[in-house]
Amino acid sequence: MKKSLIYTKTGDKGTTGLIGGTRVEKDHFRLEAYGTVDELNAHIGMIRSYPIDETSAATIVRIQHLLFTIGSYLATDESVSDLRARLNTDEKEIEFLEYEMDRLEDALPPLRNFVIPGGHGAVSQAHICRTVCRRAERRVVSMSGEVPVDEWVIRYLNRLSDYFFVLSRHLSNYFGVNEIPWISGL
Repeated sequence: MKKSLIYTKTGDKGTTGLIGGTRVEKDHFRLEAYGTVDELNAHIGMIRSYPIDETSAATIVRIQHLLFTIGSYLATDESVSDLRARLNTDEKEIEFLEYEMDRLEDALPPLRNFVIPGGHGAVSQAHICRTVCRRAERRVVSMSGEVPVDEWVIRYLNRLSDYFFVLSRHLSNYFGVNEIPWISGL
C-alpha cells in the first residue's frame, strides 16, 4: 500500500524543513511570515465561494497564484537554494492592483468615514483578508530584520491590503448592502 505524501512525521518534534532542506523550529520567523501568507491565501479563497463578479474572481485567482510564489520565496533558505533569486518582482503586479483599485473606486461613492466591516459574508471576508494581509506584512517586515527580503514583497503586501479594503466596498455595492460608517464616540 502506498504511503501518503501528506504526513511525513518529520515535524513531530516541532521542527520543519525550509525549501533547501534546512530544518527550523515551527515558530521560526520564516514560518510566521510564509505561514501568514498561506493563511491569507486560504481566506482569499473563501471570497471566491460567493457569487462575485467575474473580474474580481479572476483578480483574486491571480493574487492567489502570486501569493504561492511569495510564500515559496519566504520559505527558501537562500544559503542552500537559489529559488529566492527567481522571484519575479515585476512592478506590473503592483500597478495591476492599483489599476484594479482605481477601476473599482470609480463606481463607488466617495469615502467620508471609516467603515464598519460587515453587511454580507463576502464583504466581511474581504475585511478579514485585509487584516490578515496587514499581519502578513508585519511578519515579513520582522523577517526582513533577520534576513534580506526583497522590498517588493513588502510593497506588494501593503498594496494588497489596500486592494482588499476597496474590494470590500465594491462587494458592498455589488450585493446592495449599505456601508455603516464608523462614528466616533458611540
